[in-house]
Amino acid sequence: QVQLVESGGGSVQAGGSLRLSCAASGYTYSTSCISWFRQAPGKEREGVAAIVTSGANTYYADSVKGRFTISADNAKNTVYLQMNSLKPEDTAMYYCAAVSTNPWPCRVVAASNSRKWFPFWGQGTQVTVSS
Repeated sequence: QVQLVESGGGSVQAGGSLRLSCAASGYTYSTSCISWFRQAPGKEREGVAAIVTSGANTYYADSVKGRFTISADNAKNTVYLQMNSLKPEDTAMYYCAAVSTNPWPCRVVAASNSRKWFPFWGQGTQVTVSS
């Protein structure tokens, strides 16, 4: 049974930082792509970052490049999203998503409707950034 468990969300002021964690289990973690998506009220769910766990290739949406960093601790089957210089527009529910066996969806995480390529999802963690 695949499980993705997010943690680390919270409320911060603009300019602050948060680190999200996604603990994965129940599938072949070592050859997978793990990603972070977010969804603000009334908006589509969008991919913001992804990492190939076998080679640590990373991919980002333009809106977060230079501010967010995705990383993986393969010994713990855990992926992190370090978010710096947070803006009010970063406010959203953040979801961890994964695909096993073939990590190619990592490359298109920021594309429109990329969520369809990720079959496994966590429950989400809320991030609120106040101005």
